[in-house]
Amino acid sequence: MEEKDFTILRYIAEEMHLTKAAERLYMTQPALTYRIQQLEKELGTQILIKNGKRIKFTSQGEYLVSFANKMLVEYRIAKDSLANMSSDVQGTLRIGAASIFAKYFLPSLMKSFVTQYPKVTYNVYTGPSPKIIELLETESVDIAFIRGEYKWPKIKFPIMEENLCLISKHEIDLEELPNQQRIEYSYKIRQPTLGKYRPQTSINDNLRSWWAERYNVPPLTTVIVDSYDISKEMVINDLGYAFIPEPLINKDDGLHKTKLFFKNGETIKRTTWLQYKEASEQLNIVKKFISFVRSQSFHSSY
Repeated sequence: MEEKDFTILRYIAEEMHLTKAAERLYMTQPALTYRIQQLEKELGTQILIKNGKRIKFTSQGEYLVSFANKMLVEYRIAKDSLANMSSDVQGTLRIGAASIFAKYFLPSLMKSFVTQYPKVTYNVYTGPSPKIIELLETESVDIAFIRGEYKWPKIKFPIMEENLCLISKHEIDLEELPNQQRIEYSYKIRQPTLGKYRPQTSINDNLRSWWAERYNVPPLTTVIVDSYDISKEMVINDLGYAFIPEPLINKDDGLHKTKLFFKNGETIKRTTWLQYKEASEQLNIVKKFISFVRSQSFHSSY
């Protein structure tokens, strides 16, 4: 078996669909099927059971998937160690990033780092923060940018804070807010389960506390969406007001922006953290990137 065979088994296990796995491998589905058949012949055992379009690993196949994943990790460690022996900063940096940070901050951050260290290549994984923390725990990524408050027993430090703001097409008197149509963002529409990691406090909890502090009636919610970007577009089209993170608001949007304050003067805000395991700093490329991130200033508003 070769490295490519390990990757084949991993992708099939992740997709449980030969055509989708073939697409990720840049192979045709018949070529992938042929390679599996060759492996079965070479190893003298059946790996997959096909039932129409559905596939299932045999017990021997499940063992091979586990073995393949371990070998891919060992191969990655070997490559990282060899790159780390060089005096140059080079190798592959695996970054996990919460979706909003990945969209609005990570590209410019990477551009600046690439200028200093052009021999570095990147694997970037994006998604909700709980998913990114899971990738960090399993060492699928070296470092992670996490938005919000999650338990992490290893190393973490804050890199920026962002305010939650009210946006509207026209200026709104806050006293009249309960009578205005609201466009509500709901994370649960898209992600019904959060997995192992759940926020210790969520920005929606803080928003509900802010509302309860000011009003004794519920908001007039007329639209529920699963994306802050869609929320903003609906506000631009005058379908109501919304609460969204400040980094998503641009001058060119033509919207009214109001920061939210509790009666004690505190704002509703969320912190973005850089998180990693201590062992990751043994890699020169990771150590350089962490130092670089800590030297940067992140601006969350225009």
